Amino acid sequence: MLIALLSAAIAAAAVLVLWRFTRAMVAAQKEANIQRLLQVFGQASAAVQRDPRQLLVWYPLAESSRKLFPEAFAELDRVSGGQFPFTKEHVQTAHARCSSDWLAWERAHDAEFSLRTAQIEDDIARAGGPPSPLLRTRLAALEQQKLESYQQRYEEYIKTAKALAALEH
Repeated sequence: MLIALLSAAIAAAAVLVLWRFTRAMVAAQKEANIQRLLQVFGQASAAVQRDPRQLLVWYPLAESSRKLFPEAFAELDRVSGGQFPFTKEHVQTAHARCSSDWLAWERAHDAEFSLRTAQIEDDIARAGGPPSPLLRTRLAALEQQKLESYQQRYEEYIKTAKALAALEH
């Protein structure tokens, strides 16, 4: 009887140790997941701060990760006070920055091509008389280059702005 009681006590102790060990392993795994997510999305957040277009890459990855690690993200959301790593405000800020970057580029582009156009027009004025075919060709080529670079950059801006706007919904 004593042996049976002792065996039962040892078995109960083993079960308790195993249960505690399992809980500790689960907690360690949860902590490791949180640490990895903080590391990865901390870098993502920095990348988005440097270039708002990066959000178009990182946001869907964060949403997929959120589905894979719901408990870890719930904990990160709780401690960060919002949806980790990107809130709707982050998306709105990226969209606004993208628009302001576009406007700054547009002003710089216009200024650059105004100067280049003025230089060619100055060459035409200094030549006296009607502009040479070479100067007319240079002026036409410059206008074409201005239009092409504007259209290319505008297309990029519109694609990015639409994609960022879609993330806001």
